[in-house]
Amino acid sequence: MTRLRQVFRADGAAPRLALVALLASVPVYAADYVSVAENAAVLYDAPSLKAKKLFVASRFLPLEQVVVLDNWVKVRDASGSLAWIEKRVLSNRRFVSVSAPMAALRQEPGDQTVVIAQVKQRVALERLENTGTGWLKVRHQDGATGYLRSSEVWGE
Repeated sequence: MTRLRQVFRADGAAPRLALVALLASVPVYAADYVSVAENAAVLYDAPSLKAKKLFVASRFLPLEQVVVLDNWVKVRDASGSLAWIEKRVLSNRRFVSVSAPMAALRQEPGDQTVVIAQVKQRVALERLENTGTGWLKVRHQDGATGYLRSSEVWGE
């Protein structure tokens, strides 16, 4: 009988503590995001240049890394689609894309602060800082820097 089955079948506090210890030892990974570093990058259905080309991603597109193999990375986009991309076309620079139809870029974090711009859905913004209060400090490509609600973006 495996150790895990013994924990589930036994009675008392000791087996429950053993289960808690076992579960606590399982690593939890945070999502690891990257962005497209080139003006255009092809995403494939398999890790090969001979694989089917699915679509072309534009510069700064945030992607979630799922699997890394030698020169290839399996990524997930904001829609949840999975694809393979060459590692050489990716950057560790963090970007987020606006997921709300329109998001207010604010001068300071908070709903009552000055709105400095409205940002349309799917616009990529450089992620500068997570305030830990539900707001992200971001920079638009034109240089405007401000705060967006983290719930209004993908890639955080």
